[in-house]
Amino acid sequence: MYWVRRVVVLVAVVAVVLVAVWVVPFVVGKVGDLFSGAKGAASAPTTTTSAAAVGPQPCAAEALGLTLAADGASYPASALPTLTVTLVNNGLASCVVDAGEAQREIVIMSGTDRIWSSRDCAAGTALTRELLLARGAPDTTTVQWQRKRSAAGCPAGQPAALKGTYSATMTLAGVTSQAAVFVLP
Repeated sequence: MYWVRRVVVLVAVVAVVLVAVWVVPFVVGKVGDLFSGAKGAASAPTTTTSAAAVGPQPCAAEALGLTLAADGASYPASALPTLTVTLVNNGLASCVVDAGEAQREIVIMSGTDRIWSSRDCAAGTALTRELLLARGAPDTTTVQWQRKRSAAGCPAGQPAALKGTYSATMTLAGVTSQAAVFVLP
């Protein structure tokens, strides 16, 4: 009889421990879900509505492909270099980028001498150019350089570019293209 009472007490203790370990967390979790579910249900329409209104996100720098190419390797005195700007979204989803002159800069250098910048004389509607770039779809524009120097603030009377080798690069959204190199003989 003594051992039977000990076994019954031991089984009762084990049962209480099992209830405490498995049942109590389950009940607490269900009660917590009940309260958080009520809050989530109340705020769900707002979250869904704001997510739908957000739309495409800005293009990440690592997803943006930039190419700048000159339409020739050498330009005689009467020819104006035309630079082709190509933007490609290499990301997984459509994204938005401002490719206007306030954000995009094309710089032409001769050695270490800064000759021209697309931002120096930019004004008006050219300052912003919002683009929705679909995945893998390129956007291409051209910029024609007038073979003159420029300076910040766009002062008049800038001299013509001299004979020599020039390189043009473009920077947009923290990304810089490879240089397009050409010659003015």
